Amino acid sequence: MSKCIFCKIANGQMPAHIRYEDDELVAFDDINPKAPFHVLIVPKKHLKNLNDTAKIDQDLLGHLLLIAQKVAEEAKIADNGYKIVINNGKESGQLVDHLHLHLLGGKLLARMTV
Repeated sequence: MSKCIFCKIANGQMPAHIRYEDDELVAFDDINPKAPFHVLIVPKKHLKNLNDTAKIDQDLLGHLLLIAQKVAEEAKIADNGYKIVINNGKESGQLVDHLHLHLLGGKLLARMTV
C-alpha cells in the first residue's frame, strides 16, 4: 500500500517517534494525542481493519495485545490503568484505513473517548 501513511511509517519512509518495533509491529506516538500518553500500535502487514483479518492473522492479533501491555509497562502507565481502542471502519471513527490499536493512558482517562 504505497499511499498508506502507516505503511510508510512502518517501512521507515516517514518519520515518527518509535516506541517499539519488531518484525511484525511498530508502535509510535500519535501526532494528535487524545490523552497524556497516546501511542498507535500498527501491524506492518497492511490490513484495512479487523474485518480484513482471517484465522491466519490470529497470532498477529494476539501479538498486538501483548505488545500493548509491554509498551504500557515501559511507559509506566500499566499499574494505574490504560485504555486500548480499535476503531473498525469509517463510522467508528477510523481515520486511516490500516488496522491499528490506540494505547492511551494518563490522568482522567476514564472520562475520555476516542
